[in-house]
Amino acid sequence: MVVDLVVIGTAITLGPLHNSAFILLLASRRGVRKGLAFLLSWLANLAVVVACVVLLTGGKPPAPHSPPSTAADAAKLAFGVGLAAYGVYRYRRPPRPHRPPSWTGRVDNASIVTSASLAWVLQPWGLVGAGAATVVDADLSSLTDWFALAGYCVLATLSLLVMEVYSVRAPAAAQARLDALRSSLERNQDRLIIILSLTVGLWLMGRSIADLVA
Repeated sequence: MVVDLVVIGTAITLGPLHNSAFILLLASRRGVRKGLAFLLSWLANLAVVVACVVLLTGGKPPAPHSPPSTAADAAKLAFGVGLAAYGVYRYRRPPRPHRPPSWTGRVDNASIVTSASLAWVLQPWGLVGAGAATVVDADLSSLTDWFALAGYCVLATLSLLVMEVYSVRAPAAAQARLDALRSSLERNQDRLIIILSLTVGLWLMGRSIADLVA
């Protein structure tokens, strides 16, 4: 479970869409406050998903090869196939000129509530769902698993946290460097999505198939 959560959490934190949006928020009026609202909402989303799964399982992993365990492995396999298929689709799709989403022009006037809501909209739900299927194996009687769940949520939020802290500590330098980062993310958006989707998708497929046939 721990390795799977590290792979999924890393893919979430490296996603180009939400990172680009977060940089735009930081560059807007009251950007640090908007960024904090986005960051906390993003983290709360992950925590809520983890909490819901733990409540459903009672904090105890299902017995190997039991119906709940098989269902969780099947769900991970489905998420893996979906992510891999999406990566292949993005790879085979003809190149398109990059056009910023229509909402980017309204970021300056966005409220704190809107900024927080944007985090839920931009959450990569396929990866979050894969994380939820993985959390089924968490054993809350183990301190290691507690740390793994907390670490997963923090890892999936790490890029936002680093940019927020950087903007607070060195706002002038942060704005220039984050603008350059956003430009790079936008230029390489398709490539990043393909790499992350295929990497996580193939990883989940291999792990879930191994668990199902073991």
